[in-house]
Amino acid sequence: MPNARERFISVDVETSGPIPGEFSLLTLGACDADRDELTFACSLQPLNQNADPEALAATGLSLSELAKNGTAPATAMNDFAQWLQSLRAEGDKLVFVGLNAPFDWSFVNYYFHRFTRDNPFGFSALDIKAYYMGATGCAWGDTRSSLMSKRLEPRRAPNHDALEDALYQAELFRLIRSLREISE
Repeated sequence: MPNARERFISVDVETSGPIPGEFSLLTLGACDADRDELTFACSLQPLNQNADPEALAATGLSLSELAKNGTAPATAMNDFAQWLQSLRAEGDKLVFVGLNAPFDWSFVNYYFHRFTRDNPFGFSALDIKAYYMGATGCAWGDTRSSLMSKRLEPRRAPNHDALEDALYQAELFRLIRSLREISE
């Protein structure tokens, strides 16, 4: 698709631990990176009871509450795929955008393939940390979100709510793109 329009989707997840399959995707938030009003969010039933206590403490999520009130993973991923499809115009290429995208993408990719058999994002993701490093020439150690925020001055702040964090990431992404536009 050489003439495909790229549609950037900011995605954030909260999980019960460090790797998909053994640990669960608990909440997922996403937004169109250029249109904050276009959002998706859901809480998922855990796959199992495996949990890193620090991961749960950071989010305040409860596996037992999610088991009762969360959405079944297959339903959640089908709903997410339908939402993504509703954003896609003919010929658009969806681009997964994340802050530490390898982590978030690994869970989203695993869940899409396990529960829908297809990942609408394909096999790659755009990492905001790497994008920031390339745009600014900073060292990898300077790509922490707190340091990016200090320089870029976004209005939003991260708080371990998947949708709020996706919106924050989208703002960082737009601010980095504006840095690139200024330098060109």
